[in-house]
Parts: sequence; structure tokens; C-alpha cells
Amino acid sequence: MFTDSHCHLSFPELQAQLPQIRQAMEKAQVSRALCICTTLEEFETVHQLATTYGNFWSTVGVHPDNENVLEPSLDDLVQRASLPKVVGIGETGLDYFRLGERSVADMEWQRERFRVHIRAARQSGKPLVIHTRNASSDTLAILKEEGENASVGQAGGVFHCFTETESVARAALDRGFYISFSGILTFKNAGDLREVARFVPLDRMLIETDSPYLAPMPYRGKTNNPSYVPLVAQQIAEIRQQPLEAIAEVTSRNFEQLFTGVLA
Repeated sequence: MFTDSHCHLSFPELQAQLPQIRQAMEKAQVSRALCICTTLEEFETVHQLATTYGNFWSTVGVHPDNENVLEPSLDDLVQRASLPKVVGIGETGLDYFRLGERSVADMEWQRERFRVHIRAARQSGKPLVIHTRNASSDTLAILKEEGENASVGQAGGVFHCFTETESVARAALDRGFYISFSGILTFKNAGDLREVARFVPLDRMLIETDSPYLAPMPYRGKTNNPSYVPLVAQQIAEIRQQPLEAIAEVTSRNFEQLFTGVLA
């Protein structure tokens, strides 16, 4: 019924509880989950989750925030993307939140890494899973520079854990991307984001947990897991004045359409 389009079940706090999490998912009618890769070092563990369990899939990518890890080449990403049950490229993108003493100009390594992922997505035919934080202008600019536009047959993808403005959402949608909402949507101070969720067309919307982070209300501050994704759907149902079952159906169908490998 429900699909968690973005979770990190390879992280130790969730991997150690996987049997209990899978039981909780079944009880909550969460039938599928996409396990997200954040480093090449982590890929084997993430991929094993997908190949071990019939209702899990995986991506390959290196998170923009990760430093002092193996830097991915185009071949690294394309080769792994060809493996069974790998359905996306990422998580990738830009993150300027933790600049510290660095300037945006100093983050060229992030921008180049993002470009490599975009080219891998195009070459492999797998969609991008995009993370952008305090960097939406550059994220959109690089997609444009790289000619990435799903509306004209390019790889496309999803802006995951969306927290940006309606104008950023509109720009992403105009390039053929999907928008994914997380438990942040349920937070009391997320009124502006709920307005964005009201704006995004239902046929371009996904839901996620980004677990183990960002547990939705009433579990905020606790360890998140995919069994909580119906609470995100419930918030969208309330915003859009739609039945919960309708939100579950459309977001799961969108997941299938974007990550076509889940039907292979």
C-alpha cells in the first residue's frame, strides 16, 4: 500500500533492528522501500539489502556532505547501476549547510561530484535522487547546464526530503522531476512546506522517511523507520482533503513510474 521512497536501512541503528522494522512495516502496510546509498564503501551493504529482500531496492551514489571517502568516477556509478535491483543514482546533489570557514566557491568539489552523478544517470538510464540544502540555485543551475530535463527524455529523478520554496518546487517540476516529502511535513513549524505540498501535483509526489532521521509527529526526536511513512501520507491527505488510501495509491504508482526497475 505505502512506499518509503528514501531510507537508510544500512545505517547501524536500523540494520541492527531489521527484523523488527520489517514486522512493523508489514503491520503499517508499508509494502516497499528504497534503500539509499551514501558512499561507495557502503554500497555493498545497501545492495545486499535489496537483493536479500524482495520488497527492497537500492541506489548507488555518494552524498554531497561526505568527505574523505572514495570519490566516484563515472564508471564506478554506471557499473554499479547495472546490477540487479539498483534503480537510481544518488543520493547526490549539493549541501552548503556546513560550510564552516569555507566559501561557496570552495565547494567546487561538490559541484563536480554532482555533475558526475548526472552524467551517470543519463548513461545508465536511472533517475537521480537529489539532496539540496542551502544550495537550490546552484543545484538547479547545474541541472540546466548539464541539460538534465526529464521532460525531453533525460534521466529525471526526485528532489528528496523537500524543504525548499514553492518557486524551487516549480523549477524542479518544470524540469520533469518529482518532489518527495518527509516527516518534516508534520512538524508544527512547517506551515510553509505544507503550502508547497498543497501546490505540488499529486502525480509528481513521493513520500519518504529519510530514516533514521526526521521521524514524523508524534515520534519527532526518536529514531525513524519506514513503518512511519504512512504518517507523512496522512498529513498530505489532510492538506489535499483526499482519502489516505488515495495518497498511498498515487505515491506508490509514482514510485513505480519513476523507478521503473522495481517492475523489472
